[in-house]
Parts: sequence; C-alpha cells; structure tokens
Amino acid sequence: MHPHELRIRRATVEDLVALKAIWLSMRLPADDLESRLTEFQIVERAGEVVGAMGFQIFRTAALLHSEGYSDFSVADAARRLFWERIQTLAANHGVFRLWTQENSPFWQRWGFQPATAEILERLPPAWKIYEEKWFTLELKNEDAINAALKNRFAGFMESEKKSAAETAATAKKLMTAITVAGFVIFFICLAVAFYLLAHRRQ
Repeated sequence: MHPHELRIRRATVEDLVALKAIWLSMRLPADDLESRLTEFQIVERAGEVVGAMGFQIFRTAALLHSEGYSDFSVADAARRLFWERIQTLAANHGVFRLWTQENSPFWQRWGFQPATAEILERLPPAWKIYEEKWFTLELKNEDAINAALKNRFAGFMESEKKSAAETAATAKKLMTAITVAGFVIFFICLAVAFYLLAHRRQ
C-alpha cells in the first residue's frame, strides 16, 4: 500500500460509525473513546475510514493511543502518515515527550524505547491508570530547556532588580531636587515678604 493512496485527517462526528466498528474489532472501549472523538486522527482510502489513532496532549507530553485498522494491509503506510501528523502536532503544541503503549515494531523503529523506572516518574498522573508496558520518545531535552528557561528567568529577574534600583535612585534624586527647590522657593518667598513688609512700614 502506497501512502499516496491514503488521506489523513482529524476525525469528525460523521466518522463515529466507522470508528466504533474499528474500536470494537480491536477490543477497545468504544463508549469511552466516543467521548474523546476530537483526539483521533483517521486514515481514509477512497473515502472509507480504514484506520485511526488517538493523540492526547497534556502540557508538554503527548499520548499515542487506541491505534486500530479495519484493514491491516494499510497499517504500515498509515503509520507513516500518522507519524508525520504526530510530529507536526507535537511541534505546534510544544510537546517534549511522546508516550505510547502501542507495541508495533514500527514505533520502535522511529525511536520509541521502553520507559525506565526513572523516566516513568515523568508520566502524567492521568495516564498511570494504564498498566501495560510503556514506550517513550524524547523529542526535546526537557531538562536542558527547563534549565535554560530558569537561567533566562534568573537573568530577567536580575535585570528587573537592577532596573528597579536605577528607578529608585532616579526617584530619590528627583525628590531631593524637588525638596531643595521647595526650600529655595520658600526662602525667596520669605525674603520677598520681609522686603515688602519693611517697605510698607517706611
């Protein structure tokens, strides 16, 4: 099957009948997945839905789930299309790490590896209810990005402190100048008042 014979798009309500048939054939929880319709990307062949995969995003993590086909002869070609779409969606939504329990060798060829106990600590709590083996792929180095953001934030805070100190110093100088000017004006007014008083008595 050539990928050009297939078309990938986001699932709509009109696809529910075909999707339910795929989910049931794959022994997936169709009723639960129906409420998550907007997570699904589907593959069509000649206008017929032949495959589907869920893609759920949680902050900087994304879950590939519930992959299924009505015709497994299209699976490898469909997976290539899914993978292209997944990379685009991940880039657009700032995803750092992908997770899946799909154990097809295809996903492992693209870099998915069994998650170690240390890596599993990063698994979003909402997904920990799934007990099967986890595979994961790091798209961006989260630790390096967080460290860079922390350094940038620290630099920003230092810059803000410096700016605030400079503003306070300027304000202090201005207040001093205003105070001195006020005293000068006061003494001038006082001198004028004494002068007028002295001349009036004459």
